[in-house]
Amino acid sequence: MRLGVHTSIAGSLTHSVESANELGCTSFQIFSANPRNWRPSRIDPAQLREFQRLREVHDLYPLAIHCNYLINLASGDPRVRTGSITAFRGELERGIAIGAEYLVLHPGSARGGDRKVAVQNVIDGLEESARGLPLGHLTILIENTAGQGSCLGCDLQEVAELVRRPNLPMACCLDTAHSFAAGFDLSTPQGVQTWTVAVEATIGWDSVPLIHANDSRAPLGSRRDRHEHIGKGGIGRAGFRALVNHERLRDKAFILETPIDEDGDDHRNLQVIRKLRTKHAGKAI
Repeated sequence: MRLGVHTSIAGSLTHSVESANELGCTSFQIFSANPRNWRPSRIDPAQLREFQRLREVHDLYPLAIHCNYLINLASGDPRVRTGSITAFRGELERGIAIGAEYLVLHPGSARGGDRKVAVQNVIDGLEESARGLPLGHLTILIENTAGQGSCLGCDLQEVAELVRRPNLPMACCLDTAHSFAAGFDLSTPQGVQTWTVAVEATIGWDSVPLIHANDSRAPLGSRRDRHEHIGKGGIGRAGFRALVNHERLRDKAFILETPIDEDGDDHRNLQVIRKLRTKHAGKAI
């Protein structure tokens, strides 16, 4: 099982890979720049080389980069759209330079407009951002959302359309807290089974290489995005035991984006996941 957390690049890019290794991760996720700023910082070539060396030494695979939160390719506003396409192009360029396997993108918000038009805006924006850019081994992952406001990606069929239609290497990242808030009861083995069947019928599990493993502070079906420590939210330990042992999820990379309220929280959340994982393959238990 490839298991990791989102680590900080504050101070240096190499800090993130060192932190992941110290936590015993086998995978990890980072931002490639400040996620709430339109102007990205420059990546130092020496840091980049050391980052890549350390990642290989510690066998940290796969690496996911989470996109800037300001990007909204669904928007029809010319100013927002131009800024989003430019910013996403930068994310692609940095993802290629860093050597990441995955680039995780929230599909954006329709802002009260027509959702079908917003979906098409995302598809057009993805293709325009990547035009003329060889992506190599980088795959763009559309992340499902809790469905707050006018956000796209709460409906699995909508996610499937965003994954399938662009003429680019595309797949999906499924967030457990978002799925719970969107109405899938992942707190029981039966609920997890219902979710896995729904995913297979829409996106297809072969198109889901990465799971964002987060418990939910928000109630089931609330459409609110609130992450919680593993086992302490609405999904609970029974739900995560079913998730990490389900036959359709056992070969996926799991990345935790759980809160850091106290020193050591990342380590504790990783330990909970590891203890819930069984040694045998099989269906949800």
